[in-house]
Amino acid sequence: MADDASRFETDWLTLPELVELLGEPLGRVRRLIDESHLVGSRRDGVLKVPSVFVVDGHPLSSLHGTIIVLHDAGFSDDEAIDWLLTPEDTIGVAPIEALLAGRKSEVRRVARTLA
Repeated sequence: MADDASRFETDWLTLPELVELLGEPLGRVRRLIDESHLVGSRRDGVLKVPSVFVVDGHPLSSLHGTIIVLHDAGFSDDEAIDWLLTPEDTIGVAPIEALLAGRKSEVRRVARTLA
């Protein structure tokens, strides 16, 4: 795991905050997490999702397939979040920054090599 100083800075959203931000009921928000449209981690005993994973009131569209690739490579949710938020030498930035810039194919190609 990378040290926190090198990680992409993001706020963390609780499920009630996600309900409000996404405008979806709690059951739908939980389903988005269960189906890997979003990925969360327990922080201070509470399940939270990095706010950078939500863009314009919706889960970042390129996140879903990327999370699946990472899970297929054997990553836990925590490890997937860490990888997405930590600068990756072969990409030049944190993978989440590349996804936000529309570089989905490049991020997934690198993620596939991690298995």
